[in-house]
Amino acid sequence: MAPTVQDVKQYWDRRPCNIRHSARDVGTREYFDEVEQRKYFVEPHIPGFAQFERWQGKEVLEIGCGIGTDSCNFVRRGANLTVVELSTESVSIARKRLELYGLNANLVNGNAEELDQLLPPDQKFDLIYSFGVIHHTPHPRKVIEAIANRLKPEGELRLMLYARFSWKVLWIYLRYIWFEPWNWRRLPAKYSEAQIGSPVSYVYSFQKARELLRGLKILDMWKDHIFPYRIPDYVQYRYIKNWYFKWMPEGWFRWLERKLGWHLLIVAKLPANGSDDRA
Repeated sequence: MAPTVQDVKQYWDRRPCNIRHSARDVGTREYFDEVEQRKYFVEPHIPGFAQFERWQGKEVLEIGCGIGTDSCNFVRRGANLTVVELSTESVSIARKRLELYGLNANLVNGNAEELDQLLPPDQKFDLIYSFGVIHHTPHPRKVIEAIANRLKPEGELRLMLYARFSWKVLWIYLRYIWFEPWNWRRLPAKYSEAQIGSPVSYVYSFQKARELLRGLKILDMWKDHIFPYRIPDYVQYRYIKNWYFKWMPEGWFRWLERKLGWHLLIVAKLPANGSDDRA
């Protein structure tokens, strides 16, 4: 049986994204500060991609906020932020986090596939941002169609999807195919997250991403992010690189991220005059 949105919700309610980025008491200022520090340490490309400071005074919609790290940074930089998040537990933590720092945002607990039912019919956005979320819903195309209806004429979509041709997918197959050869189609989804067993985790080639975003004009698309650290040490908050990355020059590693990065980063907008002139 195909996984449902409810399956996805239950998965992320059990363990919201990045919830274990700190061992401190969940909900404290010390906890959230450490979560943010760790997130941007292991994924340093996020602030440059989100361009938080660019959206001061602008209307921003974030689809999927997890426990609210990027959300806080949009609001700190002056964005008027609306969030749609499927996980009830994630919304609860993100709301507490915003309140703790004296930040205001409109958090909506709901399914992004039903975006038009969750927001006022005339509400449109200068930026729609979704980092590592849409590939976890059973019908991503429904979300993209809703996004197209919610962008202002000069608005931007900034989207991260998982990349099919990536070091992460190669690593998953090399590690697990020997134990589950019958399950080879499901392996990237099953092992895509820290919590094993993601119900839905689609992976995209450049071509498949273009097909998903048909009707939007893609301005730029590139890959980034290879996780270089040994997992047994990382979960103990130690940052020790795997031997095959430990001695790799930084320039080589950055080149490899552009070729085999796990994060497929996309910037898109509405086409001029309503025509489909994808880049």
